[in-house]
Amino acid sequence: MHADGPPAVICIRLLVGFVFLSEGIQKFLFQEQLGPGRFERIGIPAATFFADLDGVVEIVCGTLVIVGLLTRFAAVPLLIDISGAIVLTKLPALQAGGFLGIEGFWDMAHEARADFSMLLGLIFLLWIGPGRWSLDARLARSRPGEP
Repeated sequence: MHADGPPAVICIRLLVGFVFLSEGIQKFLFQEQLGPGRFERIGIPAATFFADLDGVVEIVCGTLVIVGLLTRFAAVPLLIDISGAIVLTKLPALQAGGFLGIEGFWDMAHEARADFSMLLGLIFLLWIGPGRWSLDARLARSRPGEP
């Protein structure tokens, strides 16, 4: 797997990485609003365990994405994370009002726009890789026989 790609990949990588890093940190800073309190309100069992696990995954994998180290591997748990967030917190809005009106589809589309952007950013990084300005690319260039 090559780590190169268009130079602009760094923009996607930094955006995605910093969003996940900041979200993970906030789960520990604002536990009632974004951490275990929120997980409990939306019905996730063992809310404290899963909120803390989610926060750690977002911090560790977000940091790896930012520096471009093990980027494709770090994208996988984040894809699972954001998919779960969409299913558990955004799709229920569809049940409220179907596809018409302010509630339902349009409410879900508005609330999920950042989540879908992160989902697409992660798919992009998984597909293209971290780009030439990453630790992955630097490590690949330092190996003999690698382009």
